[in-house]
Amino acid sequence: MMTEENKSRLKERLELVHSWPSVYMFKFIFEPEPMRLELVLALFPPECEVLRKYSVGGKYLSITAQEVMMSADEVIARYDRASEITGVMIL
Repeated sequence: MMTEENKSRLKERLELVHSWPSVYMFKFIFEPEPMRLELVLALFPPECEVLRKYSVGGKYLSITAQEVMMSADEVIARYDRASEITGVMIL
C-alpha cells in the first residue's frame, strides 16, 4: 500500500500536470504469472485498451493502459488497488 505521504505527493503532482477529467496512462511491470496478469487486467474496464509487452528475455511483462480519469483521487485509488497485487511494480 502507498503511504499517506506518497499519496499526498502524487496527488500534488497530478494536480499540477493534469486538468480533470484527463486521459491518464498507467504502466505496471511484473513476472508474467497467469493469476497476477488476471488481477492486473481486472484493474481496468473491459473497453480500456491494454497493451502488453514482454521483456527481451520474457522474464517480465509490462502492461500499459490509457483511461479517462475523473480526478487525481481516482488515479490514486487505482494505484492503491494495484499495490495490493504481490510482485507488481508501478511505474
